[in-house]
Amino acid sequence: MTQTLLFACDLSAENRAAFARAIRLATENGARLDVVHVLDPYLPHRVLHDLEDAVVADMQATLTDIREDYALPEPRTLLQTVAGAPYAEIVREAHDREVDMIVLGSHRKRGQPDLVAGTTLARVLRSAPCPVLSVSQPASRDWEDILVPVDFSLACRHTLREALKRFPDARLTLLHAWDIPGERELGSQGDYARWRDREVGRLRNQLEREIDQLMGELDDVPELELVLEQGEPLEVLLTRLRRHPPDLLALGSRGQLGRQSHITEALLTEPHCDIMLCRAW
Repeated sequence: MTQTLLFACDLSAENRAAFARAIRLATENGARLDVVHVLDPYLPHRVLHDLEDAVVADMQATLTDIREDYALPEPRTLLQTVAGAPYAEIVREAHDREVDMIVLGSHRKRGQPDLVAGTTLARVLRSAPCPVLSVSQPASRDWEDILVPVDFSLACRHTLREALKRFPDARLTLLHAWDIPGERELGSQGDYARWRDREVGRLRNQLEREIDQLMGELDDVPELELVLEQGEPLEVLLTRLRRHPPDLLALGSRGQLGRQSHITEALLTEPHCDIMLCRAW
């Protein structure tokens, strides 16, 4: 079955990097690229009719410019406008077209976490039926190094499966944050330290078994490295992103229905790389 990528185009200069990445992904994967711009439904019908032609022409011109800049062939492309609330129309189009991935630009108001929740990006992430890619880096950057936070959750298993399936030629670093009670009070005691090391070893073995089981489901798998770090998950992840920024972060959506987790909100506020967010199943 032919893959379909959905790119939500807002015609802004900041959106150009995401448009370029969408074109490159479609070209490399032999996928069809559906480019959609959402118009204000409250505009007069005559204005909407005239605006549709202008928007499609602008998207076609941008597509041509990006292809020339990156020396990319033109993928099979559908350029279209719809009217409605942007996040609702993007999600509806993803359902109707049964797309494999939604591509969006990153949150523009960086460093302002209180503004993330109401953005189109955050709303699409909460409701999308497929992985959502938030692009902040130039499309010329290859995705050779991919970071995947891992634990025993359903969201993590699904995200790791998506990363293994979609990026068989990349290097995957699997990061797990652990914290054992009593470390602060007893960490300097020899008996406790030996017990802690045994527990961390058991944890690593369990994670390796989970990973091997997932890898056994696929024909081609990428190079993997499992890294265990002590600490709170968000702090461990942010430290890793600052010290060893990957090309892509593959993250599972673990927030409650209708809201993002604090980890997702923090990463959308200040992205260190492109982010692929996957639903829990």
